[in-house]
Amino acid sequence: MPVLELLQRRIAIAQELQSVVKTMKVLAAASIHQYERTVESLIEYNRTIEMGLQIVLGSAVYQHHAIAASPRKPPRNSHLGAIIFGSDQGMCGQFNEQIVRYAVTQIQHLSIDSNKLAVLAVGARVIPPLENAGVVSERNFAMPTSLAGITSMVQELLLHIERWQSQMQIDKIALFYHKPRSNISYQPHALQLLPVDNKWLQDLQQKRWVGATLPTFTMDWSQLFSALIEQYLFICLYRALAESLASENASRLASMQASEKNIEEQLAQLHAQFQQERQTAITEEMLEIVSGFEALIRVG
Repeated sequence: MPVLELLQRRIAIAQELQSVVKTMKVLAAASIHQYERTVESLIEYNRTIEMGLQIVLGSAVYQHHAIAASPRKPPRNSHLGAIIFGSDQGMCGQFNEQIVRYAVTQIQHLSIDSNKLAVLAVGARVIPPLENAGVVSERNFAMPTSLAGITSMVQELLLHIERWQSQMQIDKIALFYHKPRSNISYQPHALQLLPVDNKWLQDLQQKRWVGATLPTFTMDWSQLFSALIEQYLFICLYRALAESLASENASRLASMQASEKNIEEQLAQLHAQFQQERQTAITEEMLEIVSGFEALIRVG
């Protein structure tokens, strides 16, 4: 029964694929939860940094100096450094294509000359869609595969940003990445990393302190301000990586759910076909037996 054997093999393969898909679903869901918890912890850390900046910006020492603590606005035709976060792993649908389309559209709205644009890609699978869009990445970083690798990646990105500023006079840095909306959905997001939002700093300066007494500090305010801004940049990059990874797994989870549904439908069809072929084979065998019996009777 070659047809039945073929169907049995196809059913076995489909069941193996179903097992793999279920495992990948579990791993993706666990990863999403892990990265979401990390983002939640960053919110509290960011609040601490904002409180420190509020103290520095509101201090009498800072106000005594007429030096603007916030970076000046870049010229209209500024140099832009764009960091685009994608993925290194597959099975995540249109994840990379979507962030590239979004980033390219946003960059076009800024009217940046091509010779004043530098692009950095994080994730190997974001390179082909960038090339298809006519965008050349000067360097590609591998996307971290776990929380343990995010810190070192942030440090590498900060060093690259520093080189951009010192060697290429890039005065504006923008991040493009996906933010999760649910366990199976996400949306593209853009963040201006540098210069730091001047309105945000002004709001912190004017914000009322919630405690009973206003803390003081003894170190040089400019050094303290610089240290706090460095921590702010670290948090922004860390959060971008964590949210991008959570979104990647959300996309993978959605893809696996769609695949699982397709496999279940195929298995149902294969089982039905197998039962039909098996019943046909049994009927044919019964007819052969009956025909053989009748032939024996006639001979006898």
